[in-house]
Amino acid sequence: MENQDQVHLTRRDDKVWLKTYEALGINYDIDMPAENTSLIDIVEDSFGKYGNKTAFICMGSQLSFKEVDLYSRKVAAYLQSLGLVKGDKVAVMMPNILQLPIAVIGVLRAGLTLVNVNPLYTTKELEHQLIDSEAKALILVENFAKTYQDIGRQVVDHVVITGMGDMMGTLKGLMVNTVVRHVKKMVPDYKIAGSVSFKSMLKKANPKKYKRPTDIGLEDVAVLQYTGGTTGVAKGAMLTHKNLVANLIQCNTFLGDGFAEFEGTGEQPVIMTALPLYHIFSFTVCGMFGIYRGCIGLLVPNPRDLDSLMKAYKKNPPAFFPAVNTLFNALANNEEFKAMYHSKLRMSMGGGMAVLSSTAEKWRQVTTNIISQGYGLSETAPVATANPVGVDTFSGTIGVPMPSTDVAILDDEGNEVALGERGEISVRGPQVMKGYWKREDATNEVMTADGFFRTGDIGIMEDDGYVTIVDRKKNMILVSGFNVYPNEVEEVMAGHPKILECGVIGIEDDNSGEVPKIFVVRQDNSLTKEDVIAYAKENLTGYKRPRHVEFIDELPKSNVGKILHKDLRKLEEKNHAS
Repeated sequence: MENQDQVHLTRRDDKVWLKTYEALGINYDIDMPAENTSLIDIVEDSFGKYGNKTAFICMGSQLSFKEVDLYSRKVAAYLQSLGLVKGDKVAVMMPNILQLPIAVIGVLRAGLTLVNVNPLYTTKELEHQLIDSEAKALILVENFAKTYQDIGRQVVDHVVITGMGDMMGTLKGLMVNTVVRHVKKMVPDYKIAGSVSFKSMLKKANPKKYKRPTDIGLEDVAVLQYTGGTTGVAKGAMLTHKNLVANLIQCNTFLGDGFAEFEGTGEQPVIMTALPLYHIFSFTVCGMFGIYRGCIGLLVPNPRDLDSLMKAYKKNPPAFFPAVNTLFNALANNEEFKAMYHSKLRMSMGGGMAVLSSTAEKWRQVTTNIISQGYGLSETAPVATANPVGVDTFSGTIGVPMPSTDVAILDDEGNEVALGERGEISVRGPQVMKGYWKREDATNEVMTADGFFRTGDIGIMEDDGYVTIVDRKKNMILVSGFNVYPNEVEEVMAGHPKILECGVIGIEDDNSGEVPKIFVVRQDNSLTKEDVIAYAKENLTGYKRPRHVEFIDELPKSNVGKILHKDLRKLEEKNHAS
């Protein structure tokens, strides 16, 4: 347990960011609803408000709010008919297809706890998450059914399986499923005893038998959101209804004005939902926020398929585009995307990883849109800080604390450092998780006694409350006693016109302990290692310069586009071993 003396550790009394709030005319305090409110109230309110308006579009097929209401009610009734009760967990394992929001909302409306599952998990990763979460049911797309089958035993009581095209109408759905199964051969053979199909579940379930829970409130756990596991075994962050409702209100305070111009016009703003909804950034900022504001969620099943993404973008030009740096960068360098119509785009929000200034500038040139960078984690539901939309320059910072949120920059002893000094970004607010599921020890490691969540990220706060993220603690490189932060080096090196992307790690060195090594994806094949070294010499101080250069075809990334430095380290170990 954290030392209780931490209550008396040094904390700043002034919230320096309040002057920025005042200058921007934004309210810092949010009004939370009554304690018996939940996400069920949020979605049902939207169903009543937006009715026949479009809620989601995927591959040209769409669902109205009224249809999502009906189908999610059926899912909820089905889950309740299985005997599942408050506290039981239901895992949902799908890419961004129409069935996903139906399943997610159905789980929540049944009064159960949702477990978001990455469909690209290995069998071992899936087994861990299902067992650790104590999931009673699993709803998944057939493309990944064999992953579950290969566990070799039934680790959940109920399995519901869907095909990619199941909600796209009879003819189109049949065509999509046929292509996915037999032409593209994306569905490995599987046999799961006792499983039922998504379509038969909807056909059998009686929405009139749905019983709206009366015992779900803000303090109840809505979602178990598993961390990426980059620092060890994946842990489930317990996100309550309060955490998620608060973050919707907080996001609306910052983003709401960007949607205001659509009100009364009869036109619905489109949210580009390219990032997978099982990731907390997309889940809250695209999925739940879109429902909250009555937007159209434009679902992209595979964000790496740029052709399909751009086809969807062209047909339904978005007003709001949340993405990660790598996706913004890939699009901004794509000739077809450059030629597209971007005048509908009002807001571009970067999260999940640092947005590089070079990427932001390319994006501005292509779309005339300024990327507003935010920051958060699974444990903060997720948005902890953000840049207000509507600014005319890319700040390069992660913005100011969200409304009703305190951010402290702490040293290793837990004391707050002076403004302008580096320390660990720590967050306190209504969006901070209840704790890690069944991991009191891990919870105590990251929570201070006075309620701050220590993020593990290094940052600096300026006197106007804006925070600049430097890097993860674990990625820091120690060169002759000097701290080198890979993100800082990557930011500079990505400015080279012939570098498309780069990732930096530390490697052992007899003289310095460690030195930086850079992995480069070339924009132009004429780029040489000597060019990279020369550019580093011109733009970085001595100890920060990469001493080693390796060209690779693609950087290893997570499913939401984060550069995986741990995989770069594995690649380096493999190179060293050979």
